[in-house]
Amino acid sequence: MAISVKLEKFEGPLDLLLHLIEKNKIDIYDIPIVEITEQYLDYIRAMDHEDLDVVSEFLVMAATLLDIKCKMLLPREVDEEGEEVDPRAELVERLLEYKLYKYMSQELKDREMTAGKAVYRGERLPEEIKAYKAPLNYEELIGDMSIPKLYALFEQLLKRQEDKIDPIRSQYGDIKKEAVDAEKKAGYVGHFILSHKHFRFQELLESPHSREEIVVTFLVLLELMRMGKVTVEQDGLFDDIHITSRETFEDDEDIGVGET
Repeated sequence: MAISVKLEKFEGPLDLLLHLIEKNKIDIYDIPIVEITEQYLDYIRAMDHEDLDVVSEFLVMAATLLDIKCKMLLPREVDEEGEEVDPRAELVERLLEYKLYKYMSQELKDREMTAGKAVYRGERLPEEIKAYKAPLNYEELIGDMSIPKLYALFEQLLKRQEDKIDPIRSQYGDIKKEAVDAEKKAGYVGHFILSHKHFRFQELLESPHSREEIVVTFLVLLELMRMGKVTVEQDGLFDDIHITSRETFEDDEDIGVGET
């Protein structure tokens, strides 16, 4: 009759190794690799081999232990600094890292269980207490500030505002946009052409005239040139522009402008 043996379940090969080290009270920095390997292999032999994914992880660690065991029998390797390399160093580092993570997970689990037992009472302050505001202590608020210090601070603020002023642009007044009625200007030009057969462009400009007025008047003149109503001549650059009416018109509709 077979005897059933109940084995402890471990989360992985590192968990098993750590259990064996703690069980045998072994110094993790000086692991007797031969003894630990034998105990580890005994556990592998007694495992349930149905779950190949789990068994493969333990077999990889078994091969690692056997490899370390073989290296322990050979002369030690020497690193660049001339010190002997311990074949167990990498395994020890992995065990320490796993032990730290295991301790942290247990600590978080304990905190989760403790937090579930904590109960907080809701806020129950009366409205009078909530609306209360402590009176201002003006002496504490002012501190060592005095009238001369406040005056000096005020002068500094004024100086900063003066430094922001552009000394050139500040001399100009407010810039206002002057609206020019294009239809009204076209009517004025039409009436002027009806009463003058030959004239200068300067005569079209009502005094005083703005830049916008000059532009609008010039655009009206260009439109009349396109319609063939007038001809424009200029002897040289910046000379007077001479305008001549090509026909004699009886009314505004002939020249194509509106009423003033």
